[in-house]
Amino acid sequence: MSIELPLQGARVELRRLSEADLDDFQAYRSDPEVARYQGWEPRSDDWARGFLRDMATAPLLTPGLWCQLGIAEHASGRLIGDIGLCRHADAVEIGFSLARSAQGRGLAFEALRLLLDQALRQHRVMAISDARNVACLRLLARLGLQLVGTEPAMFRGEPCMEHKYQLERATLRL
Repeated sequence: MSIELPLQGARVELRRLSEADLDDFQAYRSDPEVARYQGWEPRSDDWARGFLRDMATAPLLTPGLWCQLGIAEHASGRLIGDIGLCRHADAVEIGFSLARSAQGRGLAFEALRLLLDQALRQHRVMAISDARNVACLRLLARLGLQLVGTEPAMFRGEPCMEHKYQLERATLRL
């Protein structure tokens, strides 16, 4: 299965990341509020440049490997976030980050809806979120993912609870 990029929405576009995204990528990935519930840490420009270069050509949906897609403003092309994808044997796991300046405007919903409707509709989709990340939990529910489990976890040396969400998809013949 492949994802045909870019995916165009009214206000956002899902596309490959590129080295030209370095400044925007580093800005939101270095924001402590954006990183609060994320598994990644801010990195050097050299590391980020290499990561962006790798993601520009990385195979998408390779079983067991995470890949990132850029979320860009449709009008300007400016990077405002990214979506991570990891194909497992029975589902595609998603994760996402959005610049603080882009939050609260429905842009993450639009981007994820594009991905679910156009690229992942033949797959069961799952997401795992820290139970304290209320905005993420609301977004997952709004997208139609159902809470299927809660487990204790350790995150950055702190005990927490993680919620697992899932969206069943009927296999469509297109």
